[in-house]
Amino acid sequence: MTLIGWIVHVDQHLTDFVMNNGAWVYALIFLIVFVETGLVVMPFLPGDSLLFVIGTLGGLGLIDTPSAMALVWVAAVLGDQLNYTIGQTVGQRLLAMPPKPWFNRKAYDQAHDFYLRHGPITIVLARFMPFIRTFAPFVAGVAHMSRPLFVRYNLIGATLWVVSVTLMGHFFGQLPWVKRNLEWIIWGLIVVPGLIAMLAAWRARHKG
Repeated sequence: MTLIGWIVHVDQHLTDFVMNNGAWVYALIFLIVFVETGLVVMPFLPGDSLLFVIGTLGGLGLIDTPSAMALVWVAAVLGDQLNYTIGQTVGQRLLAMPPKPWFNRKAYDQAHDFYLRHGPITIVLARFMPFIRTFAPFVAGVAHMSRPLFVRYNLIGATLWVVSVTLMGHFFGQLPWVKRNLEWIIWGLIVVPGLIAMLAAWRARHKG
């Protein structure tokens, strides 16, 4: 099973995990969200699709939606705080190093262009954009954004992201049409925000 296959079929894998491991699923989703938002070397982990599936499983009664949302929110906030600190502490040295296969410089440049265009609100907007979501707090740290200002936007962004996407899955994930087309919906949650992010980054660079 490839990584993209795991992401696209995350609903099946999480369902199997719940059936086989019960409450350990909460630790798993916390870890995935924390790593995806907290480490710049892990931008490929599922984000939006994972939240949607968490909500869907909650709607089916397989997990407790409020508990899962609370855990994911904490993971998202702490992950961004860690990423910001890494950017603030070692970001400039990392960027000065020769290209590394584990550091996606192109994704960093896209997030940087997006940050230049939108400023601190990028921390909120990036929550809904794969790859940029992972690099935005790192960019903010490299740019030495005020920590109180970053914390404010981090809390707002995490709340909007977790609540909106998870509740979409909770209330709409059980609809027959959604069940039949869940794989395509997950693809949409991966591809569409990514294309929007790339377009915004291209426009910011072109304007510059």
